[in-house]
Amino acid sequence: MKAAITATAKYLPPDILSNRDLELMLETNDEWIRSRTGISERRILKDPAKATSYMCGEVGRLLLEKRQIAADDIELIIIATMTPDMLFPSTACLVQSIIGARNAWAFDLNAACSGFLYALNVASRFIESGAHKKVMVIGADMMSSIIDYTDRSTAILFGDGAGGVILEPAKEEGFGILDTRMYSDGASGKDRLLMTGGGSLHPATHETIDKKMHYIYQDGRQVFKSAVVAMADVAGEIMSRNNLSANDVDYLVPHQANQRIINATAERMGVDDEKVVSNVARYGNTTAGTIPICLAELDEEQKLHTGSNLVLVSFGAGYTWGGIYLKWQ
Repeated sequence: MKAAITATAKYLPPDILSNRDLELMLETNDEWIRSRTGISERRILKDPAKATSYMCGEVGRLLLEKRQIAADDIELIIIATMTPDMLFPSTACLVQSIIGARNAWAFDLNAACSGFLYALNVASRFIESGAHKKVMVIGADMMSSIIDYTDRSTAILFGDGAGGVILEPAKEEGFGILDTRMYSDGASGKDRLLMTGGGSLHPATHETIDKKMHYIYQDGRQVFKSAVVAMADVAGEIMSRNNLSANDVDYLVPHQANQRIINATAERMGVDDEKVVSNVARYGNTTAGTIPICLAELDEEQKLHTGSNLVLVSFGAGYTWGGIYLKWQ
């Protein structure tokens, strides 16, 4: 039996960082940002006592409430993030503690912006194998913690946020996560989108801090080109493998990197604009959080019905990318 999503939830911090706010911090303006990214504002977790695990904990509690199950019913927690609270213990273990899921085992997965799709793929295998019946998957990133707000090329793009799902065995055959395709290319991507400081290669020192090595670096032009091709290609592959035409797809849910990438991907796929999910204008790029936040909003707006065909596609640092075809039950 395939794995199906039985609950969705999201958390966005209350504080807004608008383009007007960035105008006071950077040599930029609202029109320039919107024309190149489609972003108007993003959410920032400003409380210094809170981090990624807090956002995940809020999502976890909402998921349990929506599904009307106890925390002890959860058997596995996977957190997709590239901004863990700390290197160890895992953010997933912290979330297990926050929501009181005493019977679950837990681990983090880092595939950057592709993290949620990677985690969803992994989680679905535990359901399909019969090993588990209730798995919680959350994608979350506190990007404000690794952004240099003097660097216009990255400061305008990213925000904080989290989204997640509960996976369970589908009630009927032909529903749930029906196909997945995951890829990576370290040879091409390892130097294009990265944070060089803080790991075992360059542990934190005065020198790494002075050189701003603990902030994200992105070769924006190259990442843009690679993202459009990779997301469109994997979406096309998913559609071909499952005999889906553009008319058969109810919603394309792409990673929310920026609106230009979303538009270019949809155009290459031939999917109509009204079928393309986008909230990047309000939240920016929340990395592993973008796709589950989109799913939660579709669910909240009651746009998902039994039999709805969804194609999820992502692209992130690594390079990593992937696609998932699921039929809503």
